[in-house]
Amino acid sequence: MSELQLVELDTKGLDCPMPLLKAKRALNTMAPGQQLRVLSTDQGSVRDFRMFAEQSGHLLLASEETDGVYIYLLQKS
Repeated sequence: MSELQLVELDTKGLDCPMPLLKAKRALNTMAPGQQLRVLSTDQGSVRDFRMFAEQSGHLLLASEETDGVYIYLLQKS
């Protein structure tokens, strides 16, 4: 597994706090520097992922919304 591998996690249709819990679980299995792309339809996830990145030390590289789907790009610290 290369360190630059992008892991994608589809949490569309799941409500808070499931997208964040699944992202945390995925990050726990990843190597430092790896990136996790999370897809979510939960509006509350915007604040959740921003706060999580601040508190956990993982980097929130991108956060965008397209057609009701929120896309987050996290990098494991």
